[in-house]
Amino acid sequence: MHDSHGHKQARRPDLVFRTVATPIGDMTLAFDGDGTLCMAEFADCVERTERWLERRPSHSHPQRLGGGMDAASAFAAYFAGDLRALDAIPICLTGTPFQNEVWTALREIRPGSTFGYGAFAEKLGRPQAARAVGHANGTNPLSIVVPCHRLVGAGGALTKYGGGLERKRWLLDHEARYSAQS
Repeated sequence: MHDSHGHKQARRPDLVFRTVATPIGDMTLAFDGDGTLCMAEFADCVERTERWLERRPSHSHPQRLGGGMDAASAFAAYFAGDLRALDAIPICLTGTPFQNEVWTALREIRPGSTFGYGAFAEKLGRPQAARAVGHANGTNPLSIVVPCHRLVGAGGALTKYGGGLERKRWLLDHEARYSAQS
């Protein structure tokens, strides 16, 4: 099934899926019945998508953030250099309270900058929680929209990224290039 823009769609009773093309690979997006983005994952990371679907609570009270822009338009704008465009996508966070806190704070990291896990834990007021921050970061279901790629290892080393380190490097370079122009 395709939508009016030619994007593939699959249906589940509670979710609508779309695929959007990006310069670093197609992304699968999952929306709830309100049209709120619940998951954004690289299409070739099927196992991450399946894990999210398995863990997704059936009766949750998601925290909703943002709003005002169609996801496909926001992704296109982001990749064209408008690094704040993804902030306008209405999203829902369905993690634990701690995960939601981490994911919300990740969206506050300015594009073009990075944080180490320890420094980010301190920013949250939880200086001993670097490992827990790393775990929450690794389970982020909203790749790029919740910018988990902005967390790096000690000394700025690139560390794990669900979409692959090449994509993490590309995203950080993209953000550095466009944030320097603004």
